[in-house]
Amino acid sequence: MDAYYAAIEQRDDPSLRCKPVIVGGPPGTRSVVATCSYEARKFGVRSAMPSNRAKMLCPQGIFVYPRFRIYENVSRQIRSIFREYTDLVEPMSLDEAYLDVTENKKGLKSATAIAKEIKKKIFLETKLTASAGVSYNKFLAKVASDFKKPDGLTVVPPGKAEKFLELLDIRKFYGVGEATEKRMRKLGINNGADLRKRGREELEKNFGKAGIYYYEIVRGIDERPVINEWERKSYGSETTYEEDLINLNQINGEIEKLSNKVFLGTEKEGFKARTVTIKVRYGDFTTLTRSLTREDAFASSEDLVKTAFFLLRKTEAGKRSIRLLGVTLSNFYSDEKIMTE
Repeated sequence: MDAYYAAIEQRDDPSLRCKPVIVGGPPGTRSVVATCSYEARKFGVRSAMPSNRAKMLCPQGIFVYPRFRIYENVSRQIRSIFREYTDLVEPMSLDEAYLDVTENKKGLKSATAIAKEIKKKIFLETKLTASAGVSYNKFLAKVASDFKKPDGLTVVPPGKAEKFLELLDIRKFYGVGEATEKRMRKLGINNGADLRKRGREELEKNFGKAGIYYYEIVRGIDERPVINEWERKSYGSETTYEEDLINLNQINGEIEKLSNKVFLGTEKEGFKARTVTIKVRYGDFTTLTRSLTREDAFASSEDLVKTAFFLLRKTEAGKRSIRLLGVTLSNFYSDEKIMTE
């Protein structure tokens, strides 16, 4: 879906249409941006950005509190449309899913025709636009779906995959995050063509197991099936730093950033968590975790940050150098089901 939360807010409140809408807590708090409209993105506003930063970049931005119940209801509408065509639907979040339409309920021979029909039905039933990627595996379909947003449709058939990937900027490769992008550019890898020139051993040496993944995807290889029974057990984020962290204030800042990111991610998927785990890897590669489970769920990112700080104090942060930090939420529940790790 295109700017999903913001698009729903603009749909439901005509006064917000064509304006820079930022869904998230207001500036002056420790809130972060859940998502924003394309009008706000022109100013550099992005998901997971602190609301204060978003306000600085886009002073005219209109902040709207998230309405997750509405977003979940619309998501169910959209998934019911998907299942008119196939039962092989793998949701990745409230606004995104993989569909395998090799064999479909309509008996259509064209995946592109199915994508067009689904986009049209979504708009007719929800007044929202979606972007679709059509290809022969998950990776290519995902990249293609982001290629011509909003309201896009990009098809990558087998015969054109190699050329498509060669011209793709490295930051557009799904699975290449900000830190990995920086490392790749330092190595002279700026696009798919550069990545394809690197051998499996070189990529594995520089990026570990992820290097094998990069070696395969740039060649259009992705054997993962679409799984229609999917449950998220945990949601986390971690960062390996180019230079070890020593200053405790800096370490706290990174823990806060990671906590905000994972809280936003679980909210976006409609789940609440009772357990938080922090991961710390010291400069000598010693790794430890600290966890805490509560009877009630974390109600806000600020609530989560405070608990993560509490757990951090049970480590030697500030006394020993740190090369990696991570925050993970688990022990989820939603209104419909309870999930435990």
